[in-house]
Amino acid sequence: MNATPAGTAAAATFTWLGMVLAISFLETPLKFRAPGVTIPIGVGIGRLVFRALNFAEAAFALVVIIGIAIAGPPAAVAVLTTAAGVLLTVQVAVVRPALNRRSDRVLRGEDLPRSRGHLWYVALEIAKVLILVALGISVLGASSH
Repeated sequence: MNATPAGTAAAATFTWLGMVLAISFLETPLKFRAPGVTIPIGVGIGRLVFRALNFAEAAFALVVIIGIAIAGPPAAVAVLTTAAGVLLTVQVAVVRPALNRRSDRVLRGEDLPRSRGHLWYVALEIAKVLILVALGISVLGASSH
């Protein structure tokens, strides 16, 4: 693999990974433990934060895809890149719209039971984290040969 675009792709991959870990697995659960944060306030904050995160993720995904394409990846790197992009697309295009409809109801004051949509989002987030780790390591390994 060409070292410069591969290095850029690796850096973007690990930055993307760090953002997902920080927001999805640190900020989100802690937000609801803060004094005075009600479910509607937490949901409102979460919508803003995840909209920004998903926008940043799309930008990092684009950098990764372009860098990998230019670098001339081995098949495993191409598959992992595709998988990360597909997972992000499913989260944004399939799961988030359902979560947004639900959060609209919460913000209107409806008292709703726990959401299965959130479980799907978390499952996809865990899968994406694992794929980003594997992708970053694979890109670094392939670019050093």
